[in-house]
Amino acid sequence: MTDELVFYTNPMSRGRIVRWMLEEVGQPYRTELIDYATMKDAAYRAINPMAKVPAIRHGDVVVTETAAICAYLADAFPQAQLAPAPTDRLRGTYYRWLFFAAGPVEAAATNKSLGFVPPADRRASVGYGSLEEVVNALELAVTDREFIVGDRFTAADVYTGSHIAWGMQFGTFERRPAFERYAAGIMARPAAVRARAIDDALLPQKPAT
Repeated sequence: MTDELVFYTNPMSRGRIVRWMLEEVGQPYRTELIDYATMKDAAYRAINPMAKVPAIRHGDVVVTETAAICAYLADAFPQAQLAPAPTDRLRGTYYRWLFFAAGPVEAAATNKSLGFVPPADRRASVGYGSLEEVVNALELAVTDREFIVGDRFTAADVYTGSHIAWGMQFGTFERRPAFERYAAGIMARPAAVRARAIDDALLPQKPAT
C-alpha cells in the first residue's frame, strides 16, 4: 500500500474546509468527487459508513469528520507547521478551539438553522448553552488576534475560521468587527484562495438563460 493521499469530497460540502487544509499542507493529493446521488452506495460506504463527505485515505488509513481530518493532516505533515508541537503548551489552546468549533459551534449553528432554541430553563443540559454564548466565546478568541493560537497560523484557524466566515455569510453569526477582521486575514491566504478557486470550478454549472 502506497502513501497516496486521496480526498473524497463534494464542492457543496464541508469538504471545502479540508480542501483548504490540503492546500496549506502542500502535499500531492488526488480528489475523488462524490455525488450526493451516489454517496450512499456501498463503494463509498466502505470509506465512510456514515455516507457523507469529506473523508481522506492516506495509505491504508481512513479519516472522516472534518476536524479530525484537519488535526490528522497537521500531524501527518509536520513540515507544514500547522499545529503546535506535542510538547508545546499551546497544543492545549489548539485543541480547545479546534474542538470547540467541532462541538458547541456545530451544534448551535445547526440548531439555529433548524429553528430550535433550547428553553431557558434547559440550557444547562445543552452542551453549548446558547448560540449567543458560543458566538461571544468565539469573539473573545479572535479579538485583537491575527491567529487563534499563539502568533502563527494553524489547523485551528482553518477549521474554526471557516465556521466564522460561513457563519457570517449565511447569517448564523453577527458580522462583528472582530470576526470580519480575523476572517478577512485568514481567507486571503494563498492556500485559501487556491482552495476556493478549485472548488468553485467544480460547482454544478447553472444553465444559460
